[in-house]
Amino acid sequence: MYLYGKNSVLERLKSNPKSVKKIFLQENFKDERLLSAVRASKIACEWVTEKALLRIKRADRMQGIAALAEDFQYMPYPELLEKGLRDKLSLIFVDSLNDPHNLGSIIRIAACFSGFGVVIPKHRSCEVNDTVVHVSSGGENFVPVSMVTNISDALIKAKNKNYWIVGTVVEGGEDINKVSLPFPLCLVLGSEGEGIRHGVEKRLELKVSLPMRGAALSFNVAMAAAIFCHEIAKQKLT
Repeated sequence: MYLYGKNSVLERLKSNPKSVKKIFLQENFKDERLLSAVRASKIACEWVTEKALLRIKRADRMQGIAALAEDFQYMPYPELLEKGLRDKLSLIFVDSLNDPHNLGSIIRIAACFSGFGVVIPKHRSCEVNDTVVHVSSGGENFVPVSMVTNISDALIKAKNKNYWIVGTVVEGGEDINKVSLPFPLCLVLGSEGEGIRHGVEKRLELKVSLPMRGAALSFNVAMAAAIFCHEIAKQKLT
């Protein structure tokens, strides 16, 4: 896996430098804060031209830095369930999400609010790849992520651990601004095209919606996640 962009590399150097194998810097790179972190890490570093950096990792917004790192490490799902109960995490289940930018945004949102874990399916979904890590802007260092074979079965296991299963729907759910959320909580987000699949929807104990009185449009899944996470975080404090 390649990390790229200043925030992604810096946060990894601060949180888990042992996972970084080599750092590549564009010859005119001048960010002193990052350079200090690179020097302190004592990780092998190579200065390269812009063209050489793009050959190493071709992506937009490289910001003059890339790092070869270990592949993303998922937390085993049983371990995440126990951690959720112990640390009072709310778990975000993302059903059938194929856009790595949205997954990266959700992980970043979860990191910003704190107190969340993320669960993704092994099939019909993107994995945590270079793009997801870049968009999360270092958030993957603060949010445990599990990959499961079957979301529906994973929700049953969560219910058996006394989690409440709450799903987001465009219409017909309880107003998120008015409902008292039950904890510990699993929040299920559906894909933009299909919403929550029928087999997963059967596991829901509570459906919630965002009231929208404006244009007949809808939020994308990452924008919706930010609003739901804000409400969850707020209710945890009350």
